[in-house]
Amino acid sequence: MSRCGAQGGRRGRRARLLHRPVGRQGDFRRAADPARRTEGRSLAGGPPAAASCGASGGEAGEPGRKPVKPIRLGVNIDHVATLRNARGGAHPDPVRAAELAMSAGADGITAHLREDRRHIRDDDMRRLKDEIPLPLNFEMAATAEMLRIATEIRPHAVCLVPEKREERTTEGGLDAAGNRAMLTDYAAALKAAGARVSLFIDPDPKQIEAAAAIGAPVIEIHTGTYQQACDSTTNARIKNELQLIRDGAARASSLGLEVHAGHGLNFHNVQPVAAITEIDELNIGHFL
Repeated sequence: MSRCGAQGGRRGRRARLLHRPVGRQGDFRRAADPARRTEGRSLAGGPPAAASCGASGGEAGEPGRKPVKPIRLGVNIDHVATLRNARGGAHPDPVRAAELAMSAGADGITAHLREDRRHIRDDDMRRLKDEIPLPLNFEMAATAEMLRIATEIRPHAVCLVPEKREERTTEGGLDAAGNRAMLTDYAAALKAAGARVSLFIDPDPKQIEAAAAIGAPVIEIHTGTYQQACDSTTNARIKNELQLIRDGAARASSLGLEVHAGHGLNFHNVQPVAAITEIDELNIGHFL
C-alpha cells in the first residue's frame, strides 16, 4: 500500500476509534480471559508460564475459576524511545512500535513526555497523535509547559503523574490530597481542551477521594508496590498489596470513577490485577 493510501486508511480508522465513550470496548480489545487461551500458557501464547503472582484459590491462574471480564490494554512505548536515544539516530522508532502494538491488538497507546525528555520527545507525541488512529494517553507532570503542549496536541486522554528528575521511573502516585487546588485547575483546563483526565495515584482511600473531588473521571492505580511485593516472593506482602488494589478499585468505582491500573505489570503478576472487576484498563510498557 502506498504511504498516501495508508494515511487515508488511518484517517478512517481514527474517525471510528477516537473519542469513543469511556468504558466502551474498542475494535482492538482483547479479553484477559484464559478461557480464550490454551490452559497453562503465558499471556503471550508462548511456553507455559510460572504460577501467577498472587494467584490462589478462586483467583487468576487457577483452573475452574470464574472467567475474567474483557479488559482494555494500553501499551506504553516510552522505553522504545529510551533505546533510540541511547544509541542516537531515529531507530527504533516509538511511532513504529505503536503501529506494531496496534496491529497486535492494543486498545490505546500511552507515552510520557517528561520535563527532561529522557525518552519521548515533543515530536514523538505529535506524530503519535497524527499517525496512530488509537486513543493517545499523554502522561505528563502538572506543569505549565506540559499543559501548553497537551492543549496544543489535544490527545484523547491525559494522565497526570508525579515526576522527579533523579528517578529512573515513576516511583509512586500523585499526592492528589495535598495538591487538590492545583490539580483541580489542571484537570479543568485539560477537560476544556477535550481530554479525558486521569490521575495516577496509589490505592489509598484519601487519594481516591481527592481524585473524585478534583473532578478527574478516571484514576490509574499505581501497581508498582504490588510488583515489588511479587519480586520479594513474600506471600503475606503480596496478598496485602493485592487487597489494597482491590479495595482501592472498589472505592473508586463506588465514587463513580473509571479505574485503570499500571506500573510494573508483567506476565507473572498481571492476572490477579486483571481479575479485579472494577478495573477497565491496564497500561503495560517496559515488560512488553
